[in-house]
Amino acid sequence: MLKKSIEALQQEAANTGTNSLKRSLGGFNLIMIGIGVIIGAGLFSLTGIAAANNTGPAVILSFVVAAVGCAFSALCYAEFASMVPVSGSAYTYAYATIGELFAWIIGWDLILEYSVGAATVGISWSQYLVKFLEKFGLYIPPQLVMSPFETATGANGETIRGIINLPAVLIIALVTAVIIRGTKGSALFNAIVVTLKVGVVLLFIALGWQYINPENYHPFIPANTGTFGEYGVSGILRGAGVVFFVFIGFDIVATMAQETKNPQKNMPIGILGSLIVCTVLFIAFGYVMTGLAHYTEFKNSAAPVAIAIAKTPYIWLGTAVIMAILIGYTSVILVDLLGQSRVFYAMSNDGLLPKVFSQLHPKFNTPYKSNILLCVFISLFAGLVPIHVVGEMTSIGTLLAFVMVCIGILILRKKEPNLPRPFKTPWVPVVPILGIVTCVLMMVSLPLSTWIRLFAWLAIGILIYFFYGKKNSKLRNQVKSD
Repeated sequence: MLKKSIEALQQEAANTGTNSLKRSLGGFNLIMIGIGVIIGAGLFSLTGIAAANNTGPAVILSFVVAAVGCAFSALCYAEFASMVPVSGSAYTYAYATIGELFAWIIGWDLILEYSVGAATVGISWSQYLVKFLEKFGLYIPPQLVMSPFETATGANGETIRGIINLPAVLIIALVTAVIIRGTKGSALFNAIVVTLKVGVVLLFIALGWQYINPENYHPFIPANTGTFGEYGVSGILRGAGVVFFVFIGFDIVATMAQETKNPQKNMPIGILGSLIVCTVLFIAFGYVMTGLAHYTEFKNSAAPVAIAIAKTPYIWLGTAVIMAILIGYTSVILVDLLGQSRVFYAMSNDGLLPKVFSQLHPKFNTPYKSNILLCVFISLFAGLVPIHVVGEMTSIGTLLAFVMVCIGILILRKKEPNLPRPFKTPWVPVVPILGIVTCVLMMVSLPLSTWIRLFAWLAIGILIYFFYGKKNSKLRNQVKSD
């Protein structure tokens, strides 16, 4: 299968200067990076949705299942990151180690992850903005904060159908404008955002704990309704697939291999350390949330934290927490849109996507045309699709990428046993197989409609590859001409 050589990637690195990165990160640095990336939108939104629709108070068990799947996949991802001597995504790693078609599928899958992920965060941002403005007596018409597929009950009992989630559309457009101008958050700003997000979680747990109503935990695992995924054990598995979204981003740690001192030791410390810390925080967070309010109260809400806080006397906490969440969400949208544009830019540079996705702005030196097209696409998702749909699509897309990464490690160990590996996944083939099994189990537990959307997305991607990407691949055309 057609592959990029590691020598070619080294040459690319030399041309862009990325080979000058210094190995300065230790285990603690990686743990902090992981915590900052992992704690994002999903925790404050999908936790309540999973509890209401799938798990009840047992949502904390779903966090455990999701974390285990992440741990196996993260170790495999770390080996990929250490083998290819440049910074980049799973798309780049796959192109150098498995082949072009495999890389295309992962790249197309990452597009789904980042795009729909940004839309999910945008929708939740919108709902928290509504809660924040209400505290100051400002109200947005409900028709303008819901998708056309959602309804709400008005004060006089009438049914209100949504038109478009306008705040979600606007925040996507605003962040896109920032990205086009090339504005980047300073290290200080990033540190403040990370501290703020962790502080919100700890504050919520500490202050909410004393107002827990033990009756809300009974039954801890609600009886299955007769439908797979609605409570019971199957509900916990489906809940794991839903809340898996909260762990998305841990793979950023694996991409730091080139900048890590002693990656054989520090990569697993950073990856597993950040996962363990965040899993403990998530379990405590879910426990307090479902203890403050009955899980049924979170039905159809992307702002469950606000509902839980309303059960405490800390009115000021509600305002402070929502403000912190809005700031944190904005940074997550920024990272998602940047990651999305990087994947498109890399694929376009390789000839697999049209040049429009890699054309740079003459002044800001950013892929502005790609950013604008993505803004339109993602804004439509955020404005017109309910959050539970986009959240599940993000989870299944990411789970598929992790499955393919685990499979890739098994293939490489057999076909390329002598490739230099600064970090080696331990206990191969056990760890990759467990990663595949765990992720597939979570994928299988997701609704059929989510699978249909995934297959439709992949089918579109495969068609684009064979009708455009394969014909215009720079590497393939270079091989033909040699």
